[in-house]
Formats: sequence, structure tokens, C-alpha cells
Amino acid sequence: MTATATRRRRGRARGITAIEAAIGIALGGSVLAVAVPAFVRNLSFSRLGEATNGLERIGTRAIAGADGKTCDEAFPPSAPLTPASVPRGKATIDADPDPWEQPTWRALDFRPSPPGVAHWFSFAFDRAQAKGQSSFVAHAHGDLDGDGQTSTFEVRGACESPPSSGGANGNAGTSKLAPGMYVDREVE
Repeated sequence: MTATATRRRRGRARGITAIEAAIGIALGGSVLAVAVPAFVRNLSFSRLGEATNGLERIGTRAIAGADGKTCDEAFPPSAPLTPASVPRGKATIDADPDPWEQPTWRALDFRPSPPGVAHWFSFAFDRAQAKGQSSFVAHAHGDLDGDGQTSTFEVRGACESPPSSGGANGNAGTSKLAPGMYVDREVE
């Protein structure tokens, strides 16, 4: 065998040096340092989608249901926090056969997820009325990490009667969804 062939053979047979291993570990650690926080952030945002999408659906359906109605009948009545206990630290599957059969949730055609599928938030709908006006606040509450601090999301809408009617002559009111969404402790 020639000297060149022997050198080549020795070069292929040698193992990884300590420096090469350290560089590999450093590169792997760098990738993990970037990937893990991004994964956790995306997981939290996917859970937050339940609240934001759910409230968007509730608000849109409440406004659509008010179309052509007087402000006194524009929005469905208030609905309690459903489920009554805010999920803490893990998704919940409704133990009650169907807590979403409450008349307001049926009127809004709302449930956060299909039956038997876990969800992370409790929802409520509060309606307020005064002469010639009504409004609502739809809200979602969740404790994503189980620490007792809840995230709160809200959307608001209102109906106002035309100024000349004062709400008394049965004229349809004008219903609008307030712009934006109130958020308290988005990722608590």
C-alpha cells in the first residue's frame, strides 16, 4: 500500500474530535433555543384562537340576528358563563350532555367546539337595555397555564333606535359591532 492510501484510510477511520462535537452541540442548542419558544408561543396562540374566533362568531351572529328588529328585541337575553367553571390549565370536555343548549347559545348558534371536543375557554353573553337602546358584551375567560390568573377577551355591540322614534314606534334600530376586541392578560 502506498503512503497516500494509508493516509486516506486513516483519515476515514478517525472519529469525531472534541471540537467537532462541541460545534455540533452548539448548533443543535442554537436551533432548540429558537424552536422551543416559538413552539410554545404558537401553542398558546392556537389556544387563544378559540376565544378570538368564538367571540368573533358570537358578535357577528348577534348583529346579524338584530337586523330588522327594534332595539328592544335586537339581541338575545344574557347567558351565564358556560361552562360555569373556567377551565384551568387543561382543556375541558363538557360533563353536562350539552350546556350549549341554553336559549341564548341556540339563538346565536354557538358552541366553542363540536360536542365531545375539548375547549380552553368559558363564554358568557351579557345584554343591557334602556329606552331605545340595547347593547351586549360577549366575553371569554380561560386559565391556560392553571396558575389561577385568567385571560379575558371581550367584544361589544349596540343597537340604537332612529332619533325620531325614540324606540317607541317599532322602527328597526341600527346595530353595530364595536371595533376591536378588549383583551386582558392575553397570555397570562
